[in-house]
Order: sequence, then structure tokens, then C-alpha cells
Amino acid sequence: MISDFRLFSQGLISALVPVFRWVEHFFLSWWWIFLLVAAFYLWRPLYLWFVREKWNEKKKYILIEIKLPRDIPRPIQAMEQIFSHLWSVYDPANLEEKWIEGKFLLNFSLEIAGLDGQVHFFMRIPAALKEVVQSILYSQYSEVEISEADDYTRSVPQKIPNRDWDLWGCDYILLKEDSYPIKTYPRFFERSPETKEEKRIDPLAALLEGMSLLKPGEQLWLQIVAKPITNRENDWVTRGEALRDKLVQRQEPAPRRPILSQVLEILFFWRVPEPQKAAEESLAPMMKFTIEEQSIVQAIEEKIGKQGFECHIRFIYLGERRNFFKPRIRIPINFFTGLSTQNLNGLRPWNVTKVYYPPAIGERTYLKKRDLLWHYLHRFSPLFPRPGRTFVLNTEELATIYHFPGKMAVPAPTLKRIEAKKGEPPGNLPMEDNAS
Repeated sequence: MISDFRLFSQGLISALVPVFRWVEHFFLSWWWIFLLVAAFYLWRPLYLWFVREKWNEKKKYILIEIKLPRDIPRPIQAMEQIFSHLWSVYDPANLEEKWIEGKFLLNFSLEIAGLDGQVHFFMRIPAALKEVVQSILYSQYSEVEISEADDYTRSVPQKIPNRDWDLWGCDYILLKEDSYPIKTYPRFFERSPETKEEKRIDPLAALLEGMSLLKPGEQLWLQIVAKPITNRENDWVTRGEALRDKLVQRQEPAPRRPILSQVLEILFFWRVPEPQKAAEESLAPMMKFTIEEQSIVQAIEEKIGKQGFECHIRFIYLGERRNFFKPRIRIPINFFTGLSTQNLNGLRPWNVTKVYYPPAIGERTYLKKRDLLWHYLHRFSPLFPRPGRTFVLNTEELATIYHFPGKMAVPAPTLKRIEAKKGEPPGNLPMEDNAS
């Protein structure tokens, strides 16, 4: 028995020796191919970053300021309609544009700045889209005044902290996965259908009132960078549907077996197929839901039913050291806390410009402050050039965070408003003939 096993083993080894020699010869001859494949996956992110930077250098961005009229009768829903129109700038790249030209999806930055007690609304957009964005804004807010502005971030030292200036800031991330929505503007209204503008609870009220308290030498910047996306770039709709199905305990239907297979099982194995469960049983889990659980499922469905933007949010409070008052950081923190709910979602600080543990606490805090300011100035994502730490907000959520408030809702006297809008003279205005 043992001798037979030895003969079998020797024969098997003899048969496999040519195979091993062929594999060895192939590897020694073509090993560099495996090295190229490994190098491709290792250097692909750096290559993409390089070609994208080359493409982005050709793009020019401008900063526009939106000056508000004395009063805005339009509801916040008008701002949601603006973001629905802005989503139309979505223009994905094909394979050649992505890998050769470096094209990527363009974004825009929504910014609210409190500068020495004066509140300003800004948008940073690609220069090529200036007329498109202006027409979208005027379509809903014809009373506003839009003008190109100098970048307010250039009016302060570009390297802070330093001897005379200090700052505090952070990025924001969601408390839960982004399939859950944050608290949006419909939930800030009184439930009475005859609610008037005076009774509206504006989500921005606390932030703008706090910005109006800033003194000369103090500035507070809020930045929301948004990029229109679909489920192709970010599977946020698929993830939302999966979460919804999990919450309602919906199971995927079992694949239908062929009739011939069922007949053979009955004839030869006497196995009778189990009858399908009644439809009432599949509805049983939903019938047991509380009103709150039903509202969560409804909120998730409403979020994934609207257009989405991949976003990141940050704020910075900075000022001259003689006027720097750190408790001011509670202004934006309280604002974002007001957008949070226990059963849905909310925003919390991340990447705070503070180090809690040794070693070198002071040096590391200094570097984090410089790094956050650099990301703000260039409107880069938190982990740039690597992806990550972004999340999806839909048009309703964006309109809640960034919109143009009415004077009754936010009566802050330091919110710059225009008394009258500038316009062109009418075409039928009689002109004096100089020749006569």
C-alpha cells in the first residue's frame, strides 16, 4: 500500500515538474508586467490628481456677492428651486476626458461671512457660469443685486495664527449616514396653514444675529462647498433604498423555481413546495410601526427623491488677538445644533483646531489652524488631495442652511440690504437729439 502511494506521488510530481518550470519561466520573463499593474494601482490617485490640477488651472473662479433688498416676500422654497436649477451644471466626464484631460465635476461654494459686524452673502462659481447663475438667481429673487466682488479671504493675513491674529474653526460631518436627512426648513414653520412671514422661525436667524454682534477686527466665515452628483458618482440613492428596506423589514423576493424542477421533486422525493406567504404577513411589520418610525422612513424616501449634492462644510472664527473672543465659536455651533434631531440626523464638529493630548500640543494646534485656513482659502475638501469626509445633502437641506432671509424673519440691522435695485433705463425713454 505504501509502495503504491510512493509510485503515485512520484508520478504526480514528475507530471507537475514541467508545469512548475513553465510557471517559473513565465514569471522570470514577464515579472515586470505584475510590477506595472501594482504601480498603476499605487500611482493612479497621484496621476489623477496631477491631470486634474492641470485641467483645473485652466478654469477661472469668481466670487459674487448677493445684496438683499429691504424685504424678501419669497419663501425658502424659492431657494430650493434655485439649487434644483444649479444642479443642471452636472456634466460628467467620459473615459478620455477623465484620464487624459483630467476633467471632473465642477463645484460651487456657498458662503456667509460676518465681517466686522456686517453680514454678507457670497457664492464662488466658475467664471464661465456667471450669466447662468445670475439668471437662475434673478428668476426667483428679482429684487436682489448681484455683483462680482473681491475675495474677502484675501483681506486678512494668509498665514494665521501669527503674532497679531488667531483663529478657531472646524469641519463638519454628519452624525449618522447621509441617507438620514437633517432638520429642514418645513419643520421650522408653525403648523397653522395661515402662518405669516412674521411668525416664521428662520433657521438662519441665530447665525445672522450672532454675526451682527462681531466687533471691528473680528470675522466669522461659513463655507458650504457643493458638487452636483448622481447615483453614478456616489451610490447615495442605493444606500438610502437599502436602509429604507431594512427599516421596514422588507426582504428580497425569493427567485421563482422552474415548474419542471418542482414536479420532479414531488414525483421522486415526495417534497411538496411550501405555499407562498400571504400578502398580509409581509405587511405585518409595517403595521407595527409607531408614528415616529413611519416618519423616519418617509423622511429617507423624501431625501433620496430629490437631487443631491456632495458637500463639505466648515467655519472659521478669526480676528486680531486684542479683539479675539473665543466664546464667539458658539455662534455657528449653536446654528448647526438647531439643524439636528434625535431620530434623524445632524451635523457635528470634526477636525477641530485643537489638540488635547501630548506630545507637542502647541505646535500641533498651530499646524492644524494653518491647515484649516489653507483648505478654506482654496475651497478644498477636508482630506484633499485624497477623497473622503464629504457627505450628500439634497436641495431641501442646502436651502435650509443657505438662503436669503426676509427682514421680518431676521431683523438684524447689520445685514446689508439695498433700498432700491439698480436697473437699466427703459427702452422707450425719449433722448435729446444733439444734432438739432
